[in-house]
Amino acid sequence: MCIRDRRRTVLAAGAAGAAALATGCGSDGGGGGDGGDTSAAPTTSAGAADSASPGASGGVELARTEDIPVGGGTVFKERKVVVTQPEEGEFRAFSAVCTHASCLVSTVSDGTINCPCHGSKYSITDAAVEAGPAPRPLPAERISVSGGAIRLA
Repeated sequence: MCIRDRRRTVLAAGAAGAAALATGCGSDGGGGGDGGDTSAAPTTSAGAADSASPGASGGVELARTEDIPVGGGTVFKERKVVVTQPEEGEFRAFSAVCTHASCLVSTVSDGTINCPCHGSKYSITDAAVEAGPAPRPLPAERISVSGGAIRLA
């Protein structure tokens, strides 16, 4: 009897721990967990300042506008963000953390943001998944563009 009770207690505790672990691993924190669309990235034009940013010192400067190629982008690994310029003067930013296995994307080429781990590819325009196994788009990041500087908002 005593052994059976202990076994039941250990199994119950193990099941509770597994449930907590699965819950903790089930969300990347990027989409709020509500299944909402995170693909719509704020578009920032080169001549417009983001009203949410307090002046030119509103955030960390990532790059100059001329550093981001038209039709391409740049990955800022230290900030875990990728900035793209799908069309001249149109800048977008997304998380650089792949939604499949949390690897950092590494390159931007041929109109896609590319993850080296398992081959996921995302559109430079809206970060929609163009090739899996990524289950969802990259979350959008807020940036401001003013005076030729691209800043995290």
